[in-house]
Amino acid sequence: MGFSTVLSAAVFGLKVELVNVEADVSNGLPMFHMVGYLSSEVKEATDRVRTAIHNSGMEFPAKKTIINLAPATIKKRGAAFDLPIAVAILTALGQLEQASVENIMMLGELSLDGNVKSVTGVLPIVLEAKKRGIKTCILPKANVLEGALVEGMKVIGVENLEETVLFLTGEAKINATLCSSKDRGENLEPPLDYSDVYGQAAVKRATEIAVAGNHNLLLIGPPGSAKSMIAKRIPTIFPEMTREESIEITKIYSVLGMLEETDPLICTRPFRSVHHTATKTSLVGGGRIPRPGEISLAHSGVLFLDELPEFSREVLEVLRQPLEEHQIRIARAQGTYQFPANFMLVGALNPCPCGCYPDLNKCRCTEREIQQYIGKLSQPFLDRMDICVEAPRVEYQVLKEKRREEKSEEIRKRVSKARKIQQIRYQSTGILTNAELEGKQLEKYCRLGKKEEQMMRQAFSRLGLTARTYYKILKVGRTIADLDESENIELRHLQEAIGYRAMDKKYWGK
Repeated sequence: MGFSTVLSAAVFGLKVELVNVEADVSNGLPMFHMVGYLSSEVKEATDRVRTAIHNSGMEFPAKKTIINLAPATIKKRGAAFDLPIAVAILTALGQLEQASVENIMMLGELSLDGNVKSVTGVLPIVLEAKKRGIKTCILPKANVLEGALVEGMKVIGVENLEETVLFLTGEAKINATLCSSKDRGENLEPPLDYSDVYGQAAVKRATEIAVAGNHNLLLIGPPGSAKSMIAKRIPTIFPEMTREESIEITKIYSVLGMLEETDPLICTRPFRSVHHTATKTSLVGGGRIPRPGEISLAHSGVLFLDELPEFSREVLEVLRQPLEEHQIRIARAQGTYQFPANFMLVGALNPCPCGCYPDLNKCRCTEREIQQYIGKLSQPFLDRMDICVEAPRVEYQVLKEKRREEKSEEIRKRVSKARKIQQIRYQSTGILTNAELEGKQLEKYCRLGKKEEQMMRQAFSRLGLTARTYYKILKVGRTIADLDESENIELRHLQEAIGYRAMDKKYWGK
């Protein structure tokens, strides 16, 4: 009988805290007591662990057993502590040596028959373990591929408690699952392609510019003008993800338990299409125990809001801060939770309730109805949309001709080249794309000539621009110049960028 400690961890938001699972077994009144600021699901581990040990063919004598999960200042939640608690008890009973569990991280939920079940948040925990110098992690078999995404970590997958004990005593050998140099999540040819969309060249051009600079995009047009069809194909023209980006996104999905067991690494840009009944919490994240929302799930990808005026105004307004700061902070009594939010916002809407405006021959909406419909989008929200483009109704002749349309791969090559130019330009600034430029960086990288300055002065007055929309035009102009492989922002680049801003005046009278 004695004392033992086993290393585990807990996830709070996306932050990982190491937890020492301490067990003390001694003579005295038979009891099983757990302390350490525990939630109800952790307290229930007493029955799961005791029964799992018995059903695994090991002894659990009637002794005084105290379990402490340290530090006691943070609340422990979830069932991932079951396995380390069981191993700590067996070590305290002398069935395992303390040396056999040193410098090993353990996670796993136990069923009553001793089987080890999968848990969430494995990837961020294993990444933190590596950062802390831990060399080995014992995980549920179902999570082993996820844990093995971390290079340099020895990941041991176990199916049950008995197998875990045999491995720790050296009676059974379990080969470590090592990180493959080749991404397991490599994808085949995407099922969606821009060549499926006939016509709409102007909209495709605006989308290409938006992706090249990671600018927010607003699509306006009648029903059936391929707005949603184009939006869903935006991820196919993004540059390929780096492994660092894949790992960052996979961490978010890991915490929410949204990874595939056989192919956990996410290698395609997220595309999150949100229904207009979504709440503020579902978008931003939060709850009593803060979790990432749709905004964070769209990190490094696209957040698509179709039928934009159907969203409540309060829901749309919560997007304003994440669009500016590229991160979300949620304050709670126990601390502040921070989630990434560097995404491209794409919105689509009809110009009026019937969808026919500004064709007055077909539109049957009153002026008041139109203003009430599109007036749900506040000017501060619209100011954060870098590019606004009109998607006209597709004519029958365009559909009938079925001429060859440009494939996503061809557009992606141009986008990747423009992104590469930005990557080289901003390599020492900590930003990745033109959309992130601000302050003195704008003055440095978006300098204009005399003619360009004169044009911007006129546009500022005629379009009633604000400081924010003025700088948005400069950023879009910088991206158009990059696509043109031009070092300077020229008159034609600005003219196109201003054209994407002038749409505000047509529909919102600004």
